[in-house]
Amino acid sequence: MTTTETSTLISPYGGRLVDLMASPEALDDLKACANRLPSLQLSERSVCDLELLATGAFSPLDRFMGREDHQRVVEEMRLANGYVFPIPITLPVDPGTDIRLDQQVALRNARNELLAIMTVEEIYEWDLDEVSQRVFGTLDLRHPLVAEMHRWGKLSISGRLQVLQLPRHYDFQELRLMPAQTRARLEQFGRRNVVAFQTRNPLHRVHEELTKRASQEVDGVLLLHPVVGMTKPGDVDHYTRVRTYKALAQRYYDPGRILLSLLPLAMRLAGPREAVWHALIRRNHGANYLIVGRDHAGPGKDSKGNPFYGPYDAQELVGRFRDELGVDVVPFRALVYLPDEGRYEEVSRIPPQARTASISGTQVREEYLNNGRKLPDWFTRPEVAEILAETYPPRHKQGVCVWFTGLSGAGKSTTAEVLTVLLLEHGRQVTVLDGDVVRTHLSKGLGFSKEDRDTNIRRIGFVAAEIVRHGGTAVCAAVSPYRATRNDVRNMVGKDHFVEVFVDTPLEVCEQRDAKGLYAKARRGEIKGFTGIDDPYEPPHHAEITLDTVTHTPEEDAHLILDYLIQQGFVRPQMVPDVDGAQQIATPASADRHR
Repeated sequence: MTTTETSTLISPYGGRLVDLMASPEALDDLKACANRLPSLQLSERSVCDLELLATGAFSPLDRFMGREDHQRVVEEMRLANGYVFPIPITLPVDPGTDIRLDQQVALRNARNELLAIMTVEEIYEWDLDEVSQRVFGTLDLRHPLVAEMHRWGKLSISGRLQVLQLPRHYDFQELRLMPAQTRARLEQFGRRNVVAFQTRNPLHRVHEELTKRASQEVDGVLLLHPVVGMTKPGDVDHYTRVRTYKALAQRYYDPGRILLSLLPLAMRLAGPREAVWHALIRRNHGANYLIVGRDHAGPGKDSKGNPFYGPYDAQELVGRFRDELGVDVVPFRALVYLPDEGRYEEVSRIPPQARTASISGTQVREEYLNNGRKLPDWFTRPEVAEILAETYPPRHKQGVCVWFTGLSGAGKSTTAEVLTVLLLEHGRQVTVLDGDVVRTHLSKGLGFSKEDRDTNIRRIGFVAAEIVRHGGTAVCAAVSPYRATRNDVRNMVGKDHFVEVFVDTPLEVCEQRDAKGLYAKARRGEIKGFTGIDDPYEPPHHAEITLDTVTHTPEEDAHLILDYLIQQGFVRPQMVPDVDGAQQIATPASADRHR
């Protein structure tokens, strides 16, 4: 633990900032020791957690949670010592991993870079359903973290940490301030109050107005504290976002009232609990106010199309812990633009009969960015609009993944083949990832256990996500029998760019079509773990498209998918000349066949 000198700012939670960094004098010996230890490769999420543990952002927590801390956090939002802490911070490992109690383990990142040494003091089981229900309030696999947790190890380990080096960041280094550095910079402003703004999105004029008003109301400094670790799948990448934040901070804010600092946090999207966590983290950075918006840290909608959390649940829960955490809530007030007066005003204060203007987040995407239209100056600063336009091409140039799922022999590959030709005809470049082909190349050596099947599907999903990220079209055809894994892939790709196509062909029809005789072998017991026979297939609950391959041909089904992609803007409709030579949009081939 580090001591904290007298400060005008609120003290860190627990009184001191945790400091897990090994002393410079001991580094050489510790590195030599670590090279002789067994290694554990951390996930991207655990690397983010380790960095914030090491620098005190999670104070008073000083390690990945042990059993007692974990259980009390899940049940009561408190550590074993009674301090408020709403989110479990654990290090999951798979059973069978060669890790033992009282053993030292070297913690490394995906590039095998040494980060820390852990002395293993606890190994314990955790309950996936309990964490999902209590922490996230749902078992719905459309929640990104609920789906992700299905691939976490079933054991968690905990123990003393000696951090040898923090993860290396080569971007925006001047903005990557640790809690102690952030506090030191805030001290220089000479103001007691600090208002933190948590954001994972670009800032528009309404956010600018809100943050300025919030800091002025408490005569404080704005800590513009965007998350640059792991955010919601499909969010604007942090490189684009930080460029917009820099432009705004430099040109449109009072330099005596703003500090821009980046937070390498791995968000959980836990709504109200996450908002309390954000308040705790911001206190450790020196803030005593937090702007909490509608549906703060929400993951969007569940599989039935309903929000996971209420719009003001987060504000209410942070308010309940206001006195204990010492962080007050600044509610995100609804503002609209008054074009006749050239200013923003709170909805509750709008003069009668006043003209107003507003643009929703959906309109930003669908009416402006997706159509290549420039956002108006009253809504977004020109610098921000230009950066967003560079990053977000029109919808028909954005990436999309069409994911076929269904039993073996259902017709996935055949329909995908027809769809590929139609997409090429409409000018889209396509990469086909067929399950059988992928197993020959990308997943050679994998078997058909549940673990191997999941690994295969996630590999396909990873490649598809990269294709989509770079503006391509990925057409994937794989049995992909498990619902949780498919939802995990949806989150990798981004839900707005993922089209799940359920090829709903009855088992008996698939068996009749089986040219390879695989079903017959499975029935005779010659093939074990065959999907639909002695291994389950979990059909989608809410696929974007469900196909009937019994009464419709692959061509008809492929046209149905194409129509959907045209409606969503991913494919431009073809123009054909009419009798007078003028251009008109072609009627989709399947328009009067089946919907």
